[in-house]
This record gives sequence, C-alpha cells and structure tokens, in this order.
Amino acid sequence: MLALKPHQGSWAPVDEAHTPIDAARELAWGGPQAPGAWTKVVRRFRDGRSTVWWAADAVLGGYGPHQAVRLIVATADPATLPAKATWYLATNLPRPGSVRAAWSPHPAAGLAEIVRLYGLRTWIEQGYKQVKDELGWADFQVRSDAAIRRHWALVACAFTFCRHARPADPVPPPHLPPAPADTDGGERGAHRHSATRATVLAPRRPPRPRLADPLRTAATLVAQLVEQAPAR
Repeated sequence: MLALKPHQGSWAPVDEAHTPIDAARELAWGGPQAPGAWTKVVRRFRDGRSTVWWAADAVLGGYGPHQAVRLIVATADPATLPAKATWYLATNLPRPGSVRAAWSPHPAAGLAEIVRLYGLRTWIEQGYKQVKDELGWADFQVRSDAAIRRHWALVACAFTFCRHARPADPVPPPHLPPAPADTDGGERGAHRHSATRATVLAPRRPPRPRLADPLRTAATLVAQLVEQAPAR
C-alpha cells in the first residue's frame, strides 16, 4: 500500500481523469444522506475519539477496482477533498467479491480495512521517531554490519521494555478552571482567551535529550504515542 500525490500525472485519454484528485472529483457525492460512490468509514482511536471519513474506489489509467492495483480515495469531506485530510492510496489488495479475490495471493480488503491499515502509518512513524531520537536507533556510524544489527536489536529490546513498563492507566489530566474574562479590553473590547486542552503527560521527563533510561522515562516515551494510536 502506497500513498500517491494528489496531482501525480497519469497517461489517459483527454476526456478522462489524469491525476488522483481528478479521479476523486469524478466520484458521485450527494452528501451524507446520498453518498453515491462513497462509503462511510468510522476511524476509532485508543483515546476514545472517533471520526467519520469517506472512502471509495476510483478509476485512473491502469488503476481500478478490478485491476491489479486499486486506487482508494479516503477523505474527511468528499465535497472539498481537504489536502490535510485526504489520502490517495494505491494497493494490490483485491476488492472483496471481485474476480481477483478468488486467485490473488493477497487477502481481500474492503474500504474500511484499507483505511485502518493506512492509519497505522502514523503510529509506526511515531515509533521510529522515539527509537531514533530517544533510544539512539540512528547512532550506528562507523560500525560493521554485524555490530549495526546488534545495535538495532538492543534498541528494539529497549523500546519493548519501555512499552511494557508504561503504566497500565494513563495519568488523568489536571482539572483546569476556565480562564477569567478580561474586562479591560481597550477599544477593541474584551480579550478572548482560548481554552487550553489538558494533555496527558507522564509524571517524569527524560533527564536530558537522547538519554535512554527506561526505568525513569518509559511513560514519557509512550504516553502521548499510545494516546493518539488507532484503536486496533
């Protein structure tokens, strides 16, 4: 499964779509009550949040629901296709019920499953960020191949230990009283204070950057990571 750029060009007849975003715009959409070609997908996260997205099989050049590679468009708003909340995905997982599903070596995957799988990408990248920044994954310069592999194995063990040592229940966020209104706002009126979202953080912070001390920093490494992870 790969992500495509929305304006990545593809050879096609002049009257057909030439980019993934063009293919997405050709999909029928009449709103949530008449979604047309779009299917409702509910994304759930471990912190209890859920959000509604929409997904559809699109046709573009050699991509199609019954082709060797499918083009999946997943978005929070099919009407506007917001850049930061729209995915254009190429996958070789066959469509359930298609002819390819009978003989493909890969399991069939519906739209909800494809969106779920790609949603794990952020979780994986966050994991890499932690092991690189805090546990020294990238600190393997001037070493032999065997030494690099041993170093990576030790880093993976350290991260696994951190994950296992984290508290079972996250620390509850502190109760923050609402900010008082500023009655002396000058000629433009009272100032408005934006509400600050309480963030669940671990009780301790690392003593200094790039120091791996699982006994003291395990919760800090994974608290925010697990909070934002997909539900499964």
